[in-house]
Amino acid sequence: QVQLVESGGRLVQAGDSLRLSCAASGPTFSSRAMGWFRRAPAKGREFVAAISRSGGSTYYSNSVQGRFIVSRDDANNTVYLEMNGLKPEDTAVYYCAARGPASTLWEPSHLISDYDHWGQGTQVTVSS
Repeated sequence: QVQLVESGGRLVQAGDSLRLSCAASGPTFSSRAMGWFRRAPAKGREFVAAISRSGGSTYYSNSVQGRFIVSRDDANNTVYLEMNGLKPEDTAVYYCAARGPASTLWEPSHLISDYDHWGQGTQVTVSS
């Protein structure tokens, strides 16, 4: 089992940068690929970024590629999402998620169904 708690969301202006954190508890964090998703108002949850168990592979949605960076710090059981050049359309609740610890699940994924643990989310609002 792993528990996830996101933090760092707040109101910012277009063009600003922001870093979200996802603190994980539980003994298997370092064995899990991690993902970031978001839900904008009146929209479904969508994939943002993901990172492999080792941190050696990352994967981004087209809408954030080149602006967002996902990273992990296994010593501190934390995954980060660095967001640069924020746009009003980035406004959403951001969630981190963890895949299962099995070796077949170590790669990043964009599929919601591939993640079995979720945090409660942190609100990011970008004003124009």
